[in-house]
Amino acid sequence: MTQQRYRDLADWPLTVTALVFLGAYAWQVIGRLEGSAAIWLEAVMWATWGIFVVDYLANLWLAGDRSTWFIRNLHELVIVALPFFRPLRLLRLVTLLSVLHRTLGDTLRGRVVTYVVGSATMLVFVGALAVLDAEQSAPDAKIITFGDALWWAMTTITTVGYGDMYPVTPIGRMVAAALMMSGIAVLGVVTASIASWLVQRVEDTAEAVSEAEEPVRAEMAGLVAEIAALRAEIAEMQERRTP
Repeated sequence: MTQQRYRDLADWPLTVTALVFLGAYAWQVIGRLEGSAAIWLEAVMWATWGIFVVDYLANLWLAGDRSTWFIRNLHELVIVALPFFRPLRLLRLVTLLSVLHRTLGDTLRGRVVTYVVGSATMLVFVGALAVLDAEQSAPDAKIITFGDALWWAMTTITTVGYGDMYPVTPIGRMVAAALMMSGIAVLGVVTASIASWLVQRVEDTAEAVSEAEEPVRAEMAGLVAEIAALRAEIAEMQERRTP
């Protein structure tokens, strides 16, 4: 089996695994569970981590040039080798975007809807969970509820930044920096996609107008030729009448 074939087969299972992890992680962070429920959720998250480890090893084994693949995918190693950074495992949700991209096709509108709406929603939700996980137990924390975290994530990703809520922990600030850079990237994609779409529409309209005018131009050329022929006949008749 080739690596590409394996990735095609593993897309949906890995997406489901990432969504399971997201649900367990969100439940644990928002619910602040303790006791047996917390242990059960932690077991689910460790199980998903194990699946990601197997996926990483499978990709490494099936890679044509393992050393090159290893160097180019060091972020994958970080995700699986450092369970402490559990929010990083949510990056696996990016596979959902690639699957939706293939489902919707290669049209510009499909790509814009998939990447912009999907990425923005995922970044806001994941960013809110990550910052809440880091902040809710910190002294002098400003973000202590999921509603606060969602509001902070939306104002941060849109680069508005009202300043009414902000992270006070180092990990929370790292999440904020990543979310701000991601927001700028998403807005850049939106702007570039809209500009490209507008240029394409103008070119298509100009081409359609040009095609529509072609028969008119041909008819005008024919009329001009007929007028020129009539003028030549009139001039010839006048020459014959002149003594």
